[in-house]
Amino acid sequence: MSALSVNHLLGIKYITEKDIQLIFETADHFKEVINRPIKKVPSLRDITIANLFFENSTRTRLSFELAEKRLSADVINFSASQSSVAKGETLVDTVNNILSMKVDMVVMRHPNPGAGVFLSQHVKASIVNAGDGAHEHPTQALLDSYSIRERLGDVAGKKVVIVGDILHSRVALSNIFALHKQGAEVMLCAPQTLIPKYIHKLNVKVESNLRKALNWCDVANMLRIQNERLDISYFPSTREYVQQYGLTKELLDSLDKEIVIMHPGPINRGVEITSEVADSSQSIILQQVENGVAIRMAVIYLLASKI
Repeated sequence: MSALSVNHLLGIKYITEKDIQLIFETADHFKEVINRPIKKVPSLRDITIANLFFENSTRTRLSFELAEKRLSADVINFSASQSSVAKGETLVDTVNNILSMKVDMVVMRHPNPGAGVFLSQHVKASIVNAGDGAHEHPTQALLDSYSIRERLGDVAGKKVVIVGDILHSRVALSNIFALHKQGAEVMLCAPQTLIPKYIHKLNVKVESNLRKALNWCDVANMLRIQNERLDISYFPSTREYVQQYGLTKELLDSLDKEIVIMHPGPINRGVEITSEVADSSQSIILQQVENGVAIRMAVIYLLASKI
């Protein structure tokens, strides 16, 4: 069996296109497993995985936990707010204490960009980045590309627009890296205030008009406004944002082609996307959630084989 070129999944920028294809092929196998009546495989019976979430998360944490349990791994869940971190313990000390309980792999979400890279240099365990600040969210980008591949047959040559709060989004950055590595074209669509300054270095198109962006693309990935990260006001009002960047069924139906709609969740219904669009046949939002478990099973399984 081929192996990943890395010992950790810290970000899409550290893996190769070959790694991405290997993860997808492995996920194909696991997708078939999770649709069986008995959804568990004994692949990781001797592996212990700690889920460390220093930031709130529902879908990602549950998806990882389910993936780990489907592979028969032993799972420890750790929430920073109820831990010694709240008493001032350092990240490395926290993780080393957990590792002394003979943990093999750490899945971590952390508010600081680069926390996973830092940790991988200081502890002896395989690290999976489940989101570091507004930096990267590699498994989300993998499941997004996997979902495009499932719906459209291939990612290469596709045109994908990412709409919304690009500035605060780790999903956007990981998606740009993943889509480029697979030969897709990427456009960003948002108010100018939500487009990062460095974006011209990433070889992406930028469009401020949503209708033009939708007419250009095959796939639209709608991001929510991350109110919890907005330290200042980046646009006049939510109402104005909705008028310019909210995706409605009327707008979708007025395009001269049918496009695929995605959303990494959680959805702010009625803001970036209406319920009618989210629940329409063009939306693959629920498939993304299902594929998230298969992709995370694949990542954990492939990294565990290198331990």
